[in-house]
Amino acid sequence: MAQFVDWDLAAATAGALSKSGPRVSYTEATDVVGDLRRLTDEAAGHVADYTGLRAQVAHPPVRVVDRRDWAAANIAGLREVITPLVSRLSGEKPPGALTEAIGSRLTGVQAGTVLAYLSGRVLGQYEVFSADPGQLLLVAPNIVEVERKLGADPRDFRLWVCLHEVTHRTQFTAVPWMRAYFLSEVQAFVDASSSGGEHLTERLRRGVATLSEAVRDPESRTSVLDIVQTPAQRAVLDRLTALMTLLEGHAEFVMDGVGPQVIPSVERIRASFNRRREAGNPLEKAIRRLLGVDVKMRQYAEGRKFVHGVVERVGMDGFNSIFNSPLTLPRLSELADPDAWVARVHGPAGTIPAAG
Repeated sequence: MAQFVDWDLAAATAGALSKSGPRVSYTEATDVVGDLRRLTDEAAGHVADYTGLRAQVAHPPVRVVDRRDWAAANIAGLREVITPLVSRLSGEKPPGALTEAIGSRLTGVQAGTVLAYLSGRVLGQYEVFSADPGQLLLVAPNIVEVERKLGADPRDFRLWVCLHEVTHRTQFTAVPWMRAYFLSEVQAFVDASSSGGEHLTERLRRGVATLSEAVRDPESRTSVLDIVQTPAQRAVLDRLTALMTLLEGHAEFVMDGVGPQVIPSVERIRASFNRRREAGNPLEKAIRRLLGVDVKMRQYAEGRKFVHGVVERVGMDGFNSIFNSPLTLPRLSELADPDAWVARVHGPAGTIPAAG
């Protein structure tokens, strides 16, 4: 079967379209890399002490990358996951070889365009697709660019970013089943998309095209949610949304909890960063909406409010029971009702379901 995406072309497109980032000397760049590595280690200690969660599995050291390297790492991860899924699920008669080759190249350009756009905006990421248990990536040019725009103290801003991203690493390494559960939900989403008359690869290609169109034409009225067509897909998407809202909210809660203790200028950084999130010209706002970035921004706020509500009621140890098993993860409806989650998981006598 021909490949769904020409991944080599996607990487080349992302590399060609990615901007180089702010001007820094070789010495400055070396100092930034060393600083981020050191602050990652410092953040790991703060996160462990604050949350009570500690890695149960070994993980590779942080990778400090530029924009092209970030895009390449994500292409490698997507290739690792998407290719076998498409191969397994595309049971219908595939299109002709020429059509498939042209389609894979078009999708490669589209995917590369989207990743090039995102590569200029992501500060850090815990990338889980490529290997178990995943790897922490920090995008140095973007961190430097944002700290300069905010006029933030470099050490304080970098540690603040590290606190958030290290919390994500902790979530996946202190909870060994988390990665497998996340990937199984991604697989379930693709499985659910195989029902209906449209060939799976064409449906997935249409989703990539929607994202690419959002980057190139912010006036487009299409949405990434247009690819969600079946009730089964919506059910999986609800679970994925609940999980991602929890993980993002937990990271926000931890960085805001630890920050005042170790980052002198954290209040100024948080206020400036929130203004930056909310601001943006019409072009930026349209692209953020179509790419789902606005949804993620809501996840930060809604998830943090849920975590705060649970910790307020049952303490940090009680909150950590959320990671006992997939059964103790919050349901989508519970994110706005911490009492419902506490009642379901802790019960009237304070019992917690055993890990499964």
